[in-house]
Amino acid sequence: MKILHQNCDPKLADDRSLPYNTYLVTYEIDGALAYDLVQANKSVDIFDYYWDRYRNDIKGWKQSEGRVNPKLWGNQVKEEKKRR
Repeated sequence: MKILHQNCDPKLADDRSLPYNTYLVTYEIDGALAYDLVQANKSVDIFDYYWDRYRNDIKGWKQSEGRVNPKLWGNQVKEEKKRR
């Protein structure tokens, strides 16, 4: 599991250039709602991570609007060397 943005604006989850395995996690800290943008292969990984830290303050998580294959997300195109 990888946290992409911690304590962020929930509108970041509307970005379609995110990988499709990205989730918006909602939890409560000191009576205020907080949001994290998390990339995980399985939902159980999200649950385990947040349960260990926040216990009963977890409100839930939902999948983001991401459409990109996680294997291709974040990769940069390699420049080809020019042949002489």
